[in-house]
Amino acid sequence: MLHPAPVSQLLDLCLWCFTKNISRYITDIKPLPPNIKDRLIRIMSLQGQITDSNISEILHPEVQTLDLQSCDISDTALLHLCNCRKLKKLNLNSSKENRVSVTTKGIKAVASSCSYLHEASLKRCCSLTDEGVLALAHNCRLLKIVDLGGCLGITDVSLHALGENCFFLQSVDFSATQVSDNGVVALVSGPCAKKLEEIHMGHCVNLTDESVEAVLTRCPQIHILLFHGCPLITDHSREVLEQLVGPNKLKQVTWTAY
Repeated sequence: MLHPAPVSQLLDLCLWCFTKNISRYITDIKPLPPNIKDRLIRIMSLQGQITDSNISEILHPEVQTLDLQSCDISDTALLHLCNCRKLKKLNLNSSKENRVSVTTKGIKAVASSCSYLHEASLKRCCSLTDEGVLALAHNCRLLKIVDLGGCLGITDVSLHALGENCFFLQSVDFSATQVSDNGVVALVSGPCAKKLEEIHMGHCVNLTDESVEAVLTRCPQIHILLFHGCPLITDHSREVLEQLVGPNKLKQVTWTAY
């Protein structure tokens, strides 16, 4: 009798082989049970094989995690998530180039259908605007992790919305966006301030020492604070850091001396 582990490994090997000829068998995917589809989704995600044209075949209503960072998809693919109401984690990060094909339209569609979303990773989705983040903040109140790094259209409006509506927010990245001190202060003045553990706000050219001080004074759980590449932040922030934060509290902090 085969043990579960070898059977599982054999199944994965079969699915890997299956994906090598995915175009030939794409119409055979839809009837597969959810547990097989989940394995297939994971493999196809790693290989960057999920596309606008095949995503409807592999999705199922029980899917909870979808990692599309290596896949060339657009709003068209995101519109198919309307039946994935149990989705908790969506990764659309682009590790190298900007992702221009995912826009506010697609993110609004996700927000309207996936109210249980816990993680929304949208790094370098440069066509995303505040309107899309507002939809997430208002409809996905369970968000814990939000990555908006490099989303050039994001402003203080998005941080206001996240601060007011996302009570459970623990980690937020808005590096290389247009946010200012007003947005950061609004974020850490909201209910999530007590839970925020990680903030990435590097390369935000509008931020000053006010933002750093606001985070350090209002977020008692902060462990990671990145504010490098912000030309308006001065040595005063380093002094505040030394005054307000104990030696063992922060696990990681970065800044740039100008």
